[in-house]
Amino acid sequence: MGARLARIFRNFNLENRALREISKEKPSAAPWHATEAPPSVVSSEARESVKKKNESLLEHLRSVYVESTDPTAATEVSDNVAVDKGVERRPLTVSFPGYTFGLPELTDVPKGKLTIAEALKALGSHQHQPRTWTAEKIAQHYSLDLKDTKSLVEFFIPFKVEVIPPKTRTAKQIKAS
Repeated sequence: MGARLARIFRNFNLENRALREISKEKPSAAPWHATEAPPSVVSSEARESVKKKNESLLEHLRSVYVESTDPTAATEVSDNVAVDKGVERRPLTVSFPGYTFGLPELTDVPKGKLTIAEALKALGSHQHQPRTWTAEKIAQHYSLDLKDTKSLVEFFIPFKVEVIPPKTRTAKQIKAS
């Protein structure tokens, strides 16, 4: 009951109050600070000095020579993918078919690195067969650091989907289409 009463007082004569607010004169803007000259008026001297060439500045500009070198001179960029020539690479063992997520198909990766597909495959293999796929074997197979591989196996667990069957046969079941 209290909410209803509050709503009545809040909405009482709402249209008239709104029209009264709208019809009020709007406040005028604060006056600008006084300036020497309006910004649109520029002296003729300034216009001429901007358009005129300054020979001394041009000579200074000609005397400056900048030579830029890339700090990683060993990288070669092709197809927007930087390839380090000094790093050993290993062939890709697992990949998604086609251009996944708009990324080009990789053929090899640097040693010590994993692609997403390889990481999921390694973690899944370890989850299903932990005695066969130990951290040492994963590190050796994918050319990874053993310490990093142990951390990967310990802290990252891929999703595990379990389908729990209904207790009774009359319960609704999701059927594959």
